[in-house]
Amino acid sequence: MSKPAPWSRPLADLIGTAIDPVLARQGFGAADIVLYWEEIVGARLAAMSEPLGLRWPPRRSGQRDALPATLVVRVESGFALELQHVSGLVIERVNTHLGFSCVGRIALKQGPLERRQDERGARPAPSPRAIAAAQEAVAGIDEEGLRQALGRLGARIFDAARKSVA
Repeated sequence: MSKPAPWSRPLADLIGTAIDPVLARQGFGAADIVLYWEEIVGARLAAMSEPLGLRWPPRRSGQRDALPATLVVRVESGFALELQHVSGLVIERVNTHLGFSCVGRIALKQGPLERRQDERGARPAPSPRAIAAAQEAVAGIDEEGLRQALGRLGARIFDAARKSVA
C-alpha cells in the first residue's frame, strides 16, 4: 500500500508538526493559544499583546492535579494597565477556549511585540523558500480559492517555523 500524498492530510496536522515542538519549549502544550490569540482575546487586545509562554508551578509530592499555569503575555508599553484590568476576562476566555482551567493568572512583560509590522500594519511577506514549500504542499488541491488561501497560510507557518529554529 502506498503512502498518502502530503496534500491529502489536513493542514492542521502539518501545522502541529511544524510548530508544536517550538511552542513546547515555551511551555505551551499545544499551539491553540498562539494560533488563536486574536480569536480568544479579540482584535483590539491581540493588536497590543502576544502570548509568550506558560509557566507551570512545580508539582509537590502527593499532589494529584496540576495547579493552573501562569500565562506570560508581552504587551506594548502603555497598554499593560488596560490588559491588567481585563486579565480576569482573558483568563476566562483562554480557559474556555482550551476547555479546562489551564491558566490561573497572567504575568505581563512590557515591550515591543515580536511580530514586526510595516507602516501600513501589514505583516512582512514570507520568504520565497516558504512560499515555494507551501505551494508544493497544496499543489494537489483543485479548488483555486482554497489552494491560494492554504498556500498563504502555509507560507507564513513555514516561515515562522524556519525563523524560530534559526
